[in-house]
Amino acid sequence: MRVRKKPWADDFINDHQEFIVLEPQQLQGKWQERFAKDQPLAVEIGTGKGQFITEMAKKYPNINFIGIELQTSVIAVALRKLVENPLPNVQLVLTDGGADVNEIFATGEVDRIYLNFSDPWPKKRHAKRRLTSPQFLKGYQMVLNPTGDVEFKTDNRGGLFEYSLGSFNNYGLVFDDVYLDLHRSEANEDNVETEYEQKFSAKGPIYKLVAHFKTEN
Repeated sequence: MRVRKKPWADDFINDHQEFIVLEPQQLQGKWQERFAKDQPLAVEIGTGKGQFITEMAKKYPNINFIGIELQTSVIAVALRKLVENPLPNVQLVLTDGGADVNEIFATGEVDRIYLNFSDPWPKKRHAKRRLTSPQFLKGYQMVLNPTGDVEFKTDNRGGLFEYSLGSFNNYGLVFDDVYLDLHRSEANEDNVETEYEQKFSAKGPIYKLVAHFKTEN
């Protein structure tokens, strides 16, 4: 889906760089400097308009959150939410997070990675672009600390979710939780919804998995 360009977005982003980072590689290994407190670091890749990450930050003030988004007009909306209601434990990043994750974060710097309703890239020839494909998993493994994990949600079962189960398994991740209908499970009590999730959950189940990388003995 093509995102409509917002003419105000570029200037707004440039005027509020206390909340958004435009050159994230310069902060590799130093992300805690952007926050009021040194706390566990959680990263959402594909943060969209920011509902998930801002609500998570309110719910878990003892965690620092970074929301990464590629599209300027989309992250500008998330940024506006932060400007209107500042949160000391949220920072936004304008970049291609999936491709650059190991250039943005140092080894072991991240405690959790969230992948929420990522682009399913339905054609088989585009499978390597999926954020749960092996090339991206390699990057996540590099930046997550030994006890860190990946949390993934989607409404796309036949393509993305089943593909992701296989991709995670083949890469050697250990599954902590797998939900075939998140909103009808006990985990829904603590579930924080994205904008997309709120809009489309009535049309079918939401699938979720949480997994971690095996650590060497």
